[in-house]
Amino acid sequence: MTLNGPEPAAHAARRAQLKERLERALLFIPELPQSVYSNDVHYPYRPDSNVRYLSGFEEPAALLLSNHGKDEDGFTLFVQPRDEQSETWTGKRPGIEDAARVYGADYTYPLDQTHDKLVAHLRHVETLYYAYGQTAAVNQHVLEAVQTVNRERPRAGRPPLAIADAAHLLGEMRLRKRPEEIELMRKAASITAAAHVRLMETLAPGQFEYQVQADLDHAFRIAGCAGPAYGTIAAGGANATVLHYTRNEAKLAEGDLLLTDAAGEYGGYCADLTRTIPVGKSYSGPQAALYDLVLEAQQAAIATVRPGASVEEVHKAAVAVLCGGLVDLGLLEGGVDERIEDESYKRFYVHNTSHWLGMDVHDSGAYRIGDKSRPLEPGFVLTVEPGLYVREDAEVDESYRGTGIRIEDDVLVTEDGHEVLTSEAPKARAEIEALRRKKGVKSRLST
Repeated sequence: MTLNGPEPAAHAARRAQLKERLERALLFIPELPQSVYSNDVHYPYRPDSNVRYLSGFEEPAALLLSNHGKDEDGFTLFVQPRDEQSETWTGKRPGIEDAARVYGADYTYPLDQTHDKLVAHLRHVETLYYAYGQTAAVNQHVLEAVQTVNRERPRAGRPPLAIADAAHLLGEMRLRKRPEEIELMRKAASITAAAHVRLMETLAPGQFEYQVQADLDHAFRIAGCAGPAYGTIAAGGANATVLHYTRNEAKLAEGDLLLTDAAGEYGGYCADLTRTIPVGKSYSGPQAALYDLVLEAQQAAIATVRPGASVEEVHKAAVAVLCGGLVDLGLLEGGVDERIEDESYKRFYVHNTSHWLGMDVHDSGAYRIGDKSRPLEPGFVLTVEPGLYVREDAEVDESYRGTGIRIEDDVLVTEDGHEVLTSEAPKARAEIEALRRKKGVKSRLST
């Protein structure tokens, strides 16, 4: 089962809820193949999030859930069979037996029987909900199975199979977090926040960005996370104006800011946290002005999170504050409403303020229903992460150039408002500066 993840009963409850929506239909999720790092060396395997969500299975597997009332109706897993020679090198597999006994599958088969069994099930249903695979070959195999069945259907007076994207079906379930999921996300958030606090206490000028990355990733793993939830960003100075900077190779200098976007994955669930701190003991005047503006924008955005609000409202709240501040600081000219309307603020703020969070760091679930931004509901978890990125070549006052600031928290929508899951990580400038001045604590990686 997933390290520190939900109990088998939680996965069974999810399957039961989903099966009720599969009248004369089946859901098929193909195997997520292993990825090669170099030659015969593979990346650590991370299972398909939807397979993990419905079963807890951690190794390569395809999943079929059917509700057609015929033979072998129910929950089927296709897995790697036991193989003594392979297991000598890579460790014991659950195999066919444990896929049923431990993971609750009604039926289990080797992966190489997936195609034939899928065809057999498709003969009994009217709709296939398919979670499209990441490779063209996998999708082609599923299409061939559909074509095989469709060639038979006219003789029986039946219309062709309807094929529906399973992303909507599964995304709607995963968007509404159950209590056991929320607890795992709280744990991921707490571990992540503690790692960032440790960094605030121990960061020293002269360290390299890769040492910061190593320190954070170590903190996640040693506290029980499977590892980082995504590639750790440790961006010093002007590198922080690159949104997804991951080279992490520069030396950190006194007077720079360090933007760290880093979080752990615990029990199959992700945190996502960004803090921007001084490499020295304090923010300079221009750095402080931009930092306080981003923090004000984030606080205004978080204040809008409640049932019935929308991600669009969260974003607009952040943009309004950022635009007002950019005009006041002279980085934008003219009226605030005009700058919002013409989107000239995007010179400094190019991304949206929020995304869903869960088993994936950019989690599944629709952001809009029809032509409107969907209302937030209790159990939704989203990030709130405004930022400002003043590139080195920006035509503004020189004191602001080369500065990137982002502040990000994970926010749960509750019945009466919201809960900031990552609140244990300080973000008020005075609190961060107090930690940066803390005496007697040395980094494990100081140079």
